[in-house]
Amino acid sequence: MTIVTALSIYLTLGAVAGTMAGVFGVGGGLIIVPVLVFAFGLQGIAPDIIMHLAIGTSLATIVVTGSSSTLGHFRRGSIHRAWLKALLPGLLVGAVAGVFVADNLSGTSLGTMFGIFVLLIATKMVFGLTPKPGSAAPGKWVMALAGGAIGAISALFGIGGGAMTVPLLSRCGASMTQAVGTAAAVGLPIALVGALVFIIVGWGNPLLPPWATGFVMWPAFFSIVVTSVPFARLGVKLAHVLPAHVLRLSFALLLTVVGVRFLLS
Repeated sequence: MTIVTALSIYLTLGAVAGTMAGVFGVGGGLIIVPVLVFAFGLQGIAPDIIMHLAIGTSLATIVVTGSSSTLGHFRRGSIHRAWLKALLPGLLVGAVAGVFVADNLSGTSLGTMFGIFVLLIATKMVFGLTPKPGSAAPGKWVMALAGGAIGAISALFGIGGGAMTVPLLSRCGASMTQAVGTAAAVGLPIALVGALVFIIVGWGNPLLPPWATGFVMWPAFFSIVVTSVPFARLGVKLAHVLPAHVLRLSFALLLTVVGVRFLLS
């Protein structure tokens, strides 16, 4: 496959990922990792590193898209700074740990774990399994441990961590605006540290394709960043046209198909 063909695939996948992220209100790896695995497979990249390369590249894209989102929430004052500060040490340590766990797993095992994770998210969406809002102010150690878990799982699967952070902060008494804004800020250090460590652990791997630095594929990174942002705006417009329950169930169905596909591959 030529670089021109590969770039065309990445641009198309970036547009699809952006549109779906806007429609379904999610970002990061839940969409980007599966489409990258598909694209890398078409390019004939070694199966042993496809998952690692997809996850590392996904985290790198979240650095850019997450920066824009975080800045927007910061300007609107919707980031709970004290809680973000309390979560930060755990997020950083957890992100590093998550990458090293991924690096020590085979591509097949990592794909299976990703499939299970995606199916759990789909089940949560179908049955509306979310913690009830609370008012309990968390202690520093609780937040640090929670940050560690969020950082590790997010880096392991190449996601921003919003699916775990929003319910946690809502349970702790944050408004939905604060929970979403702080979750956006949480994803940024996870993605930055995770992407950097994926570059380090993948450095010099003999199976890496051209244009990759460690486990980050730069043509895919730039293409997704360029097309996903404008198409996400299109997705948001579509989301306001379609009924909310239809969106939720449709996305859950999509995740189920993706999860089963990973389990069977």
